[in-house]
Amino acid sequence: MNNDLDTSPLPREIRDEPANRAKHLSFVAHEIRNPLATALWSAELLSRLPEGERGGPRGDKLAKMCVRAVARVRRLLEDHLLAERLDVAGVPVSREPVAVAELLPADAVAIGVSALAADVEAGLLAFTDPQLARRAIEALLVVAGRGNHEVRLAAKRVASVARVEVAGTPATPRALLDRLPGDNEELGPGCLGLGMARRLAAALGGTLSVEGGAFVLELPAAEPGARTG
Repeated sequence: MNNDLDTSPLPREIRDEPANRAKHLSFVAHEIRNPLATALWSAELLSRLPEGERGGPRGDKLAKMCVRAVARVRRLLEDHLLAERLDVAGVPVSREPVAVAELLPADAVAIGVSALAADVEAGLLAFTDPQLARRAIEALLVVAGRGNHEVRLAAKRVASVARVEVAGTPATPRALLDRLPGDNEELGPGCLGLGMARRLAAALGGTLSVEGGAFVLELPAAEPGARTG
């Protein structure tokens, strides 16, 4: 982990160009508008169905469509708003020793990952904010698992760093930059999560990068035997 890196949460190409900021917000608005329109359309159709059909196959299909769309809107909004708060140092960070294994989701399917294979070094501890670190790892899993790819997570200690590698659908380093209209790397429902995760890594005193198509999150390691909550 290179502590001499620019620690600003925004890459220079985004931070130094106000026009790119406006383009990013345009991308955010577009991504939110599409599933919101789907949710409204399916809810309206559901309300127009005869009462006897609402509990049938057609009503069930419309209800599920609405739920999926609303869930996507929620993820997009939560990721974007957390990124905005991180940009103005508006998120309190409380670090403590935490087992890296406890930062993984209890139910990967519930967050949209069809299959997760995890290999975490026994006793590996990170000195981090557990809630924020979980958000960062979840964001990486969601993007790596797009297209129903199996996600492989490997975590180990390297010197003073807890290194978490997340591999699945290959990504490029540009995937970590704030999204702009015309970006051709399809990141799925987690398209705003990577920018958020990049900011979280910086706020936690770590780094987020892409190596060989896999995401690599490095967090400060805690010493073995440190007390955990």
